[in-house]
Amino acid sequence: MNEVEHTIKQLREGDELTISSVYKSNREKFISYARRFDINREDIIDIYQDAIIALTENAKKGLLDGLKSEISTYLFSIGKYMIYNHLKKNKNLPLLENNIPDNITWNDYAEEMQDDDVRKMKASFSKLGEQCQKVLRLFYYEEKKLDDIVTALAYSNKDVLKSQKSRCIKQLKELIQNDK
Repeated sequence: MNEVEHTIKQLREGDELTISSVYKSNREKFISYARRFDINREDIIDIYQDAIIALTENAKKGLLDGLKSEISTYLFSIGKYMIYNHLKKNKNLPLLENNIPDNITWNDYAEEMQDDDVRKMKASFSKLGEQCQKVLRLFYYEEKKLDDIVTALAYSNKDVLKSQKSRCIKQLKELIQNDK
């Protein structure tokens, strides 16, 4: 088993040390890359964290099995797509706009999911606490910015909200996983 295969195996198993290692070893390179775009540092870090989550989830789903490139290359591909979506959403990407697929809405995604998956998602979401439901609904469904959610839900600062959002996502994923 080569190093990439070993890392994928560890990511699939949710090994915290491996996730942390991948996160730390690519963070500054990703931030440097993303700085060439008109995005503030906090948004770059948010995008990077979302890319790490997507990488880990893709590993768990088996989508990285047989990966021919380095983990960092795959991670940067995810991050680059997320950057382009962020820029497009914020209207900062006029020249590349036609080359990027439209943002997928929840309704579009739900149509692609099987009925059982939609049921599991809804059932798991309803088991979340009220605050988690509010945070996730505002961020993902209503596409509110973190600053707006901090104000709307009276959080002390954006970092507290980010931590809450991260815990809520983790809890939702666990609920969905336990429903299988």
